[in-house]
Amino acid sequence: MAVYVDDAVHAWRGERWAHLMADTLPELHAMAAQLGIPRRAFQNKASGAHYDVTTDLRARAIALGAQAISRHVDREHVKAVIATARAQYQP
Repeated sequence: MAVYVDDAVHAWRGERWAHLMADTLPELHAMAAQLGIPRRAFQNKASGAHYDVTTDLRARAIALGAQAISRHVDREHVKAVIATARAQYQP
């Protein structure tokens, strides 16, 4: 099992943001807690269960063991991670 953080760094509200995803929701929430991200920031969406993280939090997540994934290099892996995140959506 693993936690992932992508390189989709989007500008929003003066910051650059990426997505923190995981193979399981418990892993995802545990990493978010380690990063100090409140549970209310969890995005349970049909597009995929995730947390948005700033570039600083992305670097900290990687330092804590999250796997960096690239939408440009690891396309098939990213698609699989996103599919797993989507499957965890609970309306």
